[in-house]
Amino acid sequence: MDWIGGRAGLLQSDAARQSTTRPPSVRIGSEEHKRLFCRMFLDTHDRYKPAIIAWPTLDDAALRRLTSLPIWDLAVATEILAGSRMQAMADATDDPLIREALALNAFEERRHKDVLAHMVRFYRIDLGPEPDHPWPKRPEWEFLRTGYGELIDSFFAFGLFALAKDSRFFPVELVEVFEPVIQEEARHNLFFANWLAYQRARCPAWKRPALTARRFAALLAELANHASFGSKVDQDNFTMKGSEAMGFDVDFRALLDLCLAENDRRFAAYDERLPRPQLMPRLARIARSVLGRPKAGQSTTNR
Repeated sequence: MDWIGGRAGLLQSDAARQSTTRPPSVRIGSEEHKRLFCRMFLDTHDRYKPAIIAWPTLDDAALRRLTSLPIWDLAVATEILAGSRMQAMADATDDPLIREALALNAFEERRHKDVLAHMVRFYRIDLGPEPDHPWPKRPEWEFLRTGYGELIDSFFAFGLFALAKDSRFFPVELVEVFEPVIQEEARHNLFFANWLAYQRARCPAWKRPALTARRFAALLAELANHASFGSKVDQDNFTMKGSEAMGFDVDFRALLDLCLAENDRRFAAYDERLPRPQLMPRLARIARSVLGRPKAGQSTTNR
């Protein structure tokens, strides 16, 4: 697909993947670390344009499955909110390189919204009016909320995306359209995890308890939102609603295995010196150890 453009930039070269020489480690919080995670983000930007995506023609059954999903209003609203929060954080950041990366993150969130907007127009999906979110007044707090929320959502989205692809719930052509968007979320998460590590390492020891408290509060707020089912964007468990809407009868233990495998695969393309997000993989492994392994012959779904 020609519109994917720079997608190849997300992947390491064959020679790099096959090399047995490990690159020298980088000290977290150093200027080298900052350049590494910011340049990773800036240099792997995919220049695809939503306006020229060639949306595939769907048969009647596939079109009904797509248009009947009750998640598109929420998806658009979520991307609008994420874009404004990322831009507010960029505007409040003094470091030029980090600010540039954050501004690109905001652009990509807004572009996700544009992809969805073009899709709903092409397939004539009815949406309500776009919400008018107030501009963030606490940039760091709302950036943390968004970052942790994306860590949670993306971890399950990686598995559910693979599930939708393998089950042929959507045609392969439509899945391929969204592949760069899903990979872009992995890239966002990698940047966020390294931004967290960089900021903590640079923070004076006497300020770290307050920093840890803010981060823990933001994480708890997102976990609470993902455990509830309200009508607002911040109160919706978007990922699990999507799985329910797609009709997957998910065995949770097998889903965790799939999400862990997809999570590792999504991050394998990037410089191994960059710390990977560990929050969701650790929670998933804890949950898996408590639940035990799926019974022999049990699949991820009971289709």
